[in-house]
Amino acid sequence: MAVSGMLQRIGDKWTVLVVSYLGEGPMRFNELRKGIGNISQKMLTTTLRNLERDGMVTRTVTPTRPPAVEYELTEIGHCLLVPVSGLARWALENLERIEAARAEYDARSGTAASE
Repeated sequence: MAVSGMLQRIGDKWTVLVVSYLGEGPMRFNELRKGIGNISQKMLTTTLRNLERDGMVTRTVTPTRPPAVEYELTEIGHCLLVPVSGLARWALENLERIEAARAEYDARSGTAASE
């Protein structure tokens, strides 16, 4: 996968959220979905499969009734957690400045906020 494709994958909002939540420790699917909130079952499944394929997440099935499936960051997944956490911290630290810049831009250009 080219660098741009990998950056697109790891920069995806769902990937960032899944990696952030799994940084707290192993989680089952529904626990992860509940924590993230507004992610669909299909999107979470797709994101987890992509992360597993890329070697960032492991999927462990425990043979119980029903089977218990748990997801956990691999070593490379934990490495990704470092820049993801830094990006999240940057966003929180600069949120007010960004919102002020958006409001100023919208006022200056006469456009309504789209986000």
